[in-house]
Amino acid sequence: MAEPQLIAQRGDIECFILPGLANRHGLITGATGTGKTVTLQKIAESFSQIGVPVFMSDVKGDLTGISQTGSVGGKMADILKERGLPAPTPVACPVTLWDVFGEHGHPVRATISDMGPLLLARMLDLNETQSGVLNLVFKIADDNGLLLLDLKDLRSMLTFVADNAKQFTTQYGNVSAASVGAIQRGLLTLESQGGDKFFGEPMLNIDDMMQTVGGKGVVNILSADKLMTSPRLYATFLLWMLSDLYERLPEIGDPEKPKFLFFFDEAHLLFNDAPKALLERIELVVRLVRSKGVGVFFVTQNPIDVPDTVLAQLGNRVQHALRAFTARDQRAVKATAETMRGNPGLDIAQAITELATGEALVSLLDEKGRPSVTQRVYVLPPGSQIGPITDAQRATLVKESLVAGTYEEAVDRESAYEMLAQRGNQAVQAGGSQGAAKPGAPATPGTANAPAPAESGGMFGDLMTLGKEALFGRTGPRGGQYDGLVQNVVKGEMRRMGRELVRGALGSLLGGKRK
Repeated sequence: MAEPQLIAQRGDIECFILPGLANRHGLITGATGTGKTVTLQKIAESFSQIGVPVFMSDVKGDLTGISQTGSVGGKMADILKERGLPAPTPVACPVTLWDVFGEHGHPVRATISDMGPLLLARMLDLNETQSGVLNLVFKIADDNGLLLLDLKDLRSMLTFVADNAKQFTTQYGNVSAASVGAIQRGLLTLESQGGDKFFGEPMLNIDDMMQTVGGKGVVNILSADKLMTSPRLYATFLLWMLSDLYERLPEIGDPEKPKFLFFFDEAHLLFNDAPKALLERIELVVRLVRSKGVGVFFVTQNPIDVPDTVLAQLGNRVQHALRAFTARDQRAVKATAETMRGNPGLDIAQAITELATGEALVSLLDEKGRPSVTQRVYVLPPGSQIGPITDAQRATLVKESLVAGTYEEAVDRESAYEMLAQRGNQAVQAGGSQGAAKPGAPATPGTANAPAPAESGGMFGDLMTLGKEALFGRTGPRGGQYDGLVQNVVKGEMRRMGRELVRGALGSLLGGKRK
């Protein structure tokens, strides 16, 4: 059994997180400047020391110090003496640095297909109609064996579907040109925010984050200071990671210690204006990922930022100070106090507004899984360095990382963009026999390479025509494409073997499983 981790104390009062119950999730809240970041670092450091890999996003750029041995002196030493707290044992954690933009860490990428239409619609802020068209585009791409890996693939697919909308209406539904235009504009905005660097290959392998070095869990730090200028990209990326963890890991129940600890900083960005369907998926992931041995800690300013259905699943609570300057703040303080287990000797609502920096109200799960009585205590400082590292130290970490050289070089293999361009060129070379295709424009799947029509001649000619239609498919009177035996066999094989076409981010939540 892993040893309980001491997180906070005051005099004889000590607050321990039980590793075996860390997968029951947690919540760290408090106003800006009250000590949330140090609390996050302390908990991450504690679990790294017992061999648990950790992921956390560095929103303010000062969590990288966890990679260096800390020291106590000056003001910190005075504070510890005043509060009667012991000096921490100097430690350093193994660290892997990540960065969507590839500037301050290893590049992080996902494919369009793996992200899936639900999360991509959230990222692009699409309405219901536009989301429906995006789902339709993904379906057509799957049915025609067109891989969607990066933004240019999706743009080409959108153009292709819009140009051939009439031929898809019968089988798939109406394609609105206005919706396609809105999606294209959203992609341009996303690209300007760095989405062109995020989407592509090689895609992040979550297993590369779940490593240990010398018995210590690797702390994965995502550089998010620049990413925070694109809040939807930030929130959707973290949700994709969490969903991928849920899908990849096997069921293990309640382990002695979590297999992975995930800190979701600035969690309010995940829930702001999220549609009901997405909120339901988030709740499902949080509820079920516990059985995979993953603990999730949401970090935000106010507990009311988190929906009640999710908040109810967060058993370990660390509440730093809240400021009750407005009526909304006062309601938040009252609501927060009501969600924490009462202490006969403590007015929780009043204490929340009086807490000093580094002081917190703490209620952690006991050995029976019950929230402990809320205590007013001081969070212990971490033994690692508090504050950011230098550029030279960062460069050394990246160079000596376990994944050095794995993600740095982008890969651009044949996918929808190249395949559609090739079909368009074939249609042009056909000299108009397949219809007036514009130079460089992609042709409809199944037309550029379709077999030549049979020569008709009485009953024999009709039979030949019917036979070829049965084998190779036909075009209906309103432009609908109907598959023949050959297409059905090929597509069945592609679906069986096409792991890359199965979007993993929320695949199992949408009713399917990754193959």
